[in-house]
Amino acid sequence: MINPIVHTLHVVLAGVWLGGVVFTTVVVSPALKAMKWSEAERVRVRSVIGKHYARVGTVNLILLLVFALFDGLLRGFGAVLYTEYALLATVFGLVAAHGGYFGRRLARLAAAERHTESAEEARAFVKKRRNLQRLSLWVSWVNVLISVAVAALAVSA
Repeated sequence: MINPIVHTLHVVLAGVWLGGVVFTTVVVSPALKAMKWSEAERVRVRSVIGKHYARVGTVNLILLLVFALFDGLLRGFGAVLYTEYALLATVFGLVAAHGGYFGRRLARLAAAERHTESAEEARAFVKKRRNLQRLSLWVSWVNVLISVAVAALAVSA
């Protein structure tokens, strides 16, 4: 009786995780880009949103891992679950890198850009920030693709 409940929660948590990642990548980021704010202000707002989302997303991701492990314990481990675990470890790494490095670094560059008095220095900060934003977006899309795979594996486990 408990096996189907654990499996259902595993699948639902994978879907919720995927939904959050897709929403922030496909809706929030483009919406912020469309705002008539300066790029530095958009980075600041995105940083605030990211901090709030991290609280919810981290709990969801941890619960997803816990229920994926319970699913394996109750239903038997196999190649599908081991693959999902490896992908979840990758997602944890991407999330940590995204929030821990990209988010903080982008916020610092945006703040430095806002507070500099030299136009040349401001241009240098803008260039660094834009390059880092491109890399951050790439990491976000990799996270989306891996999260799709995790959700698909959760369903098929």
